[in-house]
Amino acid sequence: MMEHPRAGLPIVTLEGVTKRFPGIVANDRVDLDICAGEVHVLLGENGAGKSTLIAMLSGLQQPDGGRILIDGAEVPIRSPSHALSLGIGTVFQHNMLVPTLTVAENLALGGRWWKRPRTAELAARVAEIARPLGIEINLGARVSELSLGEQQQVEIVRALLRDSRLLILDEATSMLTPKGIAELGALMRRLVERGLAVVFITHKLGEAADFGDRISVLKLGRNVGEIPPERLRSLERAALVDEIVAMMFGRQAGDDAVSIPPRAANDDALLEVRNLSVAATPDAPGLDAISFAIGHGEILGIAGIDGNGQKQLAEALAGQRQAVSGSVVLAGQEINGLDVGGRRRQGLRYLTDDRLGEGTVGTFPVSINYFLKEIGEPPLWRSGVERSREIEARARELTRIYDVRTPGVSTPVGRLSGGNIQKVLIARELADGARAVIFNKPTYGLDLANTLATRQRIRDIAGQGLAVLLISTDLEELLSMCHRIAVISQGSLVGTVPNGDGAGERVGRLMIGIAA
Repeated sequence: MMEHPRAGLPIVTLEGVTKRFPGIVANDRVDLDICAGEVHVLLGENGAGKSTLIAMLSGLQQPDGGRILIDGAEVPIRSPSHALSLGIGTVFQHNMLVPTLTVAENLALGGRWWKRPRTAELAARVAEIARPLGIEINLGARVSELSLGEQQQVEIVRALLRDSRLLILDEATSMLTPKGIAELGALMRRLVERGLAVVFITHKLGEAADFGDRISVLKLGRNVGEIPPERLRSLERAALVDEIVAMMFGRQAGDDAVSIPPRAANDDALLEVRNLSVAATPDAPGLDAISFAIGHGEILGIAGIDGNGQKQLAEALAGQRQAVSGSVVLAGQEINGLDVGGRRRQGLRYLTDDRLGEGTVGTFPVSINYFLKEIGEPPLWRSGVERSREIEARARELTRIYDVRTPGVSTPVGRLSGGNIQKVLIARELADGARAVIFNKPTYGLDLANTLATRQRIRDIAGQGLAVLLISTDLEELLSMCHRIAVISQGSLVGTVPNGDGAGERVGRLMIGIAA
């Protein structure tokens, strides 16, 4: 097939684009050309800056520095509707369709409210777009009755109805079957043959190699490398994999050296998980025969792209989510039959990644949040009656020990900074009787000082002989903290890597579906 005459010409150009949030630079002087007739793959770990970049192109965020050019002219993208008018359409990871409406009704949303949609016109326009792409759209079907792949096709057609020249597909394959992924790849190829530009965000290296014409890698908010079309076509699969892995996970000059905490003398397993399985739900993956053991003083990391079962694993271990099979053993004793409180009393503690929504009650004082999981129990409650003086005295002691910066223990915890809320959670879980502790993304959203303090606290408790399970989407954090790192993908542990030289690349390969 002949190449489109505009192929290779930039539709959108980013020059030094920077976006800052409190305590973090999400995008750091990013340069990028997005060209007609190309599938431009964006790769990067969680937190690399992909979502922020897409938010700016979609008009959801505004850059703090740099320029966005459309067809060579600087154009501030003021809003999502402005982005659509510029020909930029976005299909987000979680579809934005209204499930109770028909396909036709969803396609008509956003039109002029005072005009009744013209069904015949819409049907003709949809057919004009869909037929050359080899897809069928049933306008009368209710969205809730469609498969995920069919819903995605509707979203793509909706973007094309607005005359999009640039189509952004954000994690578009995350919920598709292998057949659906192949169909999406073929659809992208037909789109670029018509002269569209496609930005395809994925975590899967195989998809990048199969579908991409150009590959860019983001790391810590920066564009750390690009493989242009001519080089991409010349590379053998193995060489391409090596080059991308080096960009994504290779250590660079200035990276902190790996500093693995020392192990306690007792190497016996303190926490064991044996063939633990959890049923999938419509909103979350299940777990498939998860097994591992953590010794005294050991920190085992769990790496993986967010949404592959990390939260389900943490909640199943803590007793918040029911397992369908398998066992959890703490200090030689099976604790499967115990509820959250029973597991906590045995010494298994869990720090959620949702500090305000799940971990604390924002309107309650700091003092009560320290003891949320002990309400009604002695010694701070007697016959169900709160012992206020004892609670406040113990709360002041924890505030001092864990350096919680608060005006007082009666201050509502929701008024504290994220770092100090995290200190309240750590104090609550570690204060009395902890043996094994599960941390789920413990430094997410913290500033540098609180991040370093939290990491040191985790090292300290491991040094005291506790078993630590550290779940994080920050690979550098895992490399600086853990003795071993296991990788979770689609609810299964796909490999475990001892920490040390080369561990980052080996873990990275497992994360993107390549044997370490």
